[in-house]
Amino acid sequence: MLTPISAARTAKDQPSGSSNRIERVAIIGAGGQIGRYLTEHLLKTDKHIVTAITRPSSTSTLPEGLRVLRVDYTKSEDDNAELVSALEGQQVLLITMSVRVPRDNVLKLLRAAAKAQVPYILPNWYGHDPANEPLLRDSMMLEMRDQVDAEIKRLGVSSTLRLACNSWYEFSLGGGPARFGFDFQKRTFTLFGDGNVPLNTTTWSQCGRAIASLLSLKELPENEADTSPTLSQFCNSALYIASFRLTQRDMFESVKRVTGTTDADWTITQESAEVRWKNGWDAMREGDWTAFPKMIYSRLFFPTGDGDYHGRELHNDLLNLPVEDLDDATAAGISMAERGELPFNH
Repeated sequence: MLTPISAARTAKDQPSGSSNRIERVAIIGAGGQIGRYLTEHLLKTDKHIVTAITRPSSTSTLPEGLRVLRVDYTKSEDDNAELVSALEGQQVLLITMSVRVPRDNVLKLLRAAAKAQVPYILPNWYGHDPANEPLLRDSMMLEMRDQVDAEIKRLGVSSTLRLACNSWYEFSLGGGPARFGFDFQKRTFTLFGDGNVPLNTTTWSQCGRAIASLLSLKELPENEADTSPTLSQFCNSALYIASFRLTQRDMFESVKRVTGTTDADWTITQESAEVRWKNGWDAMREGDWTAFPKMIYSRLFFPTGDGDYHGRELHNDLLNLPVEDLDDATAAGISMAERGELPFNH
């Protein structure tokens, strides 16, 4: 169910000549893992001028069709005039950064965006259900959400957008046993619990399509009677999407089909998801970042429905997202793993 941010805020109330759509989008991290897919699908719509704001030292390969501005966005707020200038006139700022980047970097971007009067920000949130506080607390993400929300509220300029897509499927499948339990080099598979806990998981391309579709909606309802989907309906809320709803055992069946293997070809073990999470949590508190995947993934497989969005209705149909082929996505994840393209943590 979508709730408008303000029933009185409609396109007809805007100044004459105002556009009721998003035309200018800025993105931090356009060449990164998720950023390149967001950029690719935004460009495909041919509805937006997309500006990549990238560090002067960046060597990332960026797609054609982007407007590229090289700016050091890690500078202090007293020295960010160049960043503010780059953000002026932008309607949306998409922030895509590693979870290991100092959190203050995101806050600096929020403050620069406020100075530039950017109305919408997606503040580096592509994953967990942002409304599930027990899940976020157990995944060390609640403080990050609350810190960003508090800063946005304090600044009083922008509204947040967040993408609830859970784990990226190809990345999680091929990224080692700490994630979905698979090691394709050693051909081992670890079941978390009985392996029958379902979760929603999303491909990178589906994430890109979702954001491109969201930003292609009308910004505001035309008038009070207009009930069609709008971008404003997702302000300070979340977009819920998925490519697949799967258990680990469902994934394994797809893996066997793709690889032409049987159970006998794999070494299969079983561990408690709760114990894996506790071990990962304890290691993280001691400063061991290599335990982060183990901690955050095992928490999704608790038998409490957290990885299944607690049964929330998805927005796939509203955004006209396609039904994807599971085995194709599985093959892509395995291929990435075999080529060594994914970060790998035991």
